[in-house]
Amino acid sequence: MRPPLRRGIVTAALAATAVMAALAAGPGTAAAADPPPPHPKVQVEIPGPEAASGQTLAGSGHTLVPANGQGRPAPHLSAPSAAADGEVGKMIDNGSTADRLDIVMVGDGYTADQLDQFHADAKEKWGEITGVEPYATYQNLFNVWTVDAVSAQSGVSGDPAQGDVKDTALGSYFWCDGIERLLCIDQNKVDSYVAKAPQADLVIVLANSAKYGGAGYNEPSKTLGYEGISTASAGNAKSGQVAIHETGHSLGKLADEYFYPGTPGYEHYSGPEAGQSNISVLTADQMAADRTKWYRWLGETSPDGGTVGAYEGGGYYVTGLNRPTDGSIMRILGKPFNLPGVEAMIAGFYRHASIATPATSTASTLRPSDTARVVVPRLAGARQLTVRWYLDGRELRRYEGRTAVPVRGLDLGRGTHALTVRVVDRTPSVRDPGIAAGLRGAVTWAVRR
Repeated sequence: MRPPLRRGIVTAALAATAVMAALAAGPGTAAAADPPPPHPKVQVEIPGPEAASGQTLAGSGHTLVPANGQGRPAPHLSAPSAAADGEVGKMIDNGSTADRLDIVMVGDGYTADQLDQFHADAKEKWGEITGVEPYATYQNLFNVWTVDAVSAQSGVSGDPAQGDVKDTALGSYFWCDGIERLLCIDQNKVDSYVAKAPQADLVIVLANSAKYGGAGYNEPSKTLGYEGISTASAGNAKSGQVAIHETGHSLGKLADEYFYPGTPGYEHYSGPEAGQSNISVLTADQMAADRTKWYRWLGETSPDGGTVGAYEGGGYYVTGLNRPTDGSIMRILGKPFNLPGVEAMIAGFYRHASIATPATSTASTLRPSDTARVVVPRLAGARQLTVRWYLDGRELRRYEGRTAVPVRGLDLGRGTHALTVRVVDRTPSVRDPGIAAGLRGAVTWAVRR
């Protein structure tokens, strides 16, 4: 296999350099003023090959592929119009899109009479995702939408063999860039369906296939706002793990923790400190001395097994970069996130979700006949949220833990007062004060007697 393209291990400039180099590698030379190529390319992560040992590396490199699927096998049919095409369903409803992290699932290779199967597959994959921490604890911060994409034929191109071509709504195809397990899509077609959902923070494309494969499109959308697209085979268990791994990049902003023995150019990393939170040039002793990176977790037992330290190898390099543990999902499929990874994922959840949503409008002043109400999500299996109420900055201790406070019960003087509820997530899974500062929400109402 060709040496993998670098993901921008240190800075975005490295990624930009890799992209420019790849584009420049085409035939001929172009002047600086030449227009961009007609088929823009995007970088995708290639899932690791299935391993007989049972441990499958999460990835095996990156490559540039056409965003619109140019180069995929061309079907000879045209997808028929169907009444169900483009229908949106809310599979998981946990509240307003403004206060929840919205995942959009779109299926490909499902015909009109297979949409029930797509919905069942979507539920199964969501169940797999929420079986992994911190998704398990924070699943009520998510909404999950399904968008029905009706294909003319069942299945996707490249399954079971490279020459098999299917006419599908999203143009999914294995053997992308000549790699059998790399499952690419036509991003423009995906976006046309994603745009039908009320909101999209993350996109998962499920292919109607049992073949192992997937891909990670981790560049944020400039038009729809989502953080990335993960593709996965709906009928393959390991493909679901690929999708979870990809959310580590898009939501957690985590680096890959695997590396490439024997690959020229990746023997040793000698650059500056990495920007991602889970790889570092520093040893454990240096982190502790400098109070940086994942030093707060050093010595702790991690969910993926073993103790948090500084294990050599990561960010694709065999030496020169260290990772927190020996085998998290950012390195090996089927493993959980390690402790620093869990913390980073929670930070990603809170970039999109709020834990304090007003159920009583804040637009008008509340009177004694009114009740101030707030919606607070339940965190599965945890009692880590504190709910406290304040009147003009003074805590009303008798209302601690409540989600509704009647104005009539307040000791109000003359004039208008401020009634505030503050909700704080005090999870022990976050030790970084900078991240902890974002794990809170507040709502304020004007009240009068």
